[in-house]
Amino acid sequence: MSKANFNYDEISDTLYVSFVPKAKATGIELNNNILLRIDKDKRQAIGITFFDYSLLAQKASFGPRSFPLTGLAELSEELKELVLGIIQSSPVTDVLTLSTYTPTYSESIPITSLLETPVSVAA
Repeated sequence: MSKANFNYDEISDTLYVSFVPKAKATGIELNNNILLRIDKDKRQAIGITFFDYSLLAQKASFGPRSFPLTGLAELSEELKELVLGIIQSSPVTDVLTLSTYTPTYSESIPITSLLETPVSVAA
């Protein structure tokens, strides 16, 4: 797999990250702002699209912003397991971190935050 290709569209404030250019993919909405593109058969990430990228990339005063992966709740258990495996592996881990928010002992919510990318956005 080649190095990730980053393309930022300033007008729509969208960052496109391609790991496997021009490959066919299935889009998985991780949340309203993050779309993961995967090849289900090869079990690999093809790319990620970040909508409202400047908001996602903003640092809070106490560290990076985190976002719940609300879209995972809509997936079948099999697809959810596949997606979690993909987002915990390279090359996705070069762009996103995955962690868990546990508001109660019995509840776990997967969350993510962006790592620094070679794309800078004027605030």
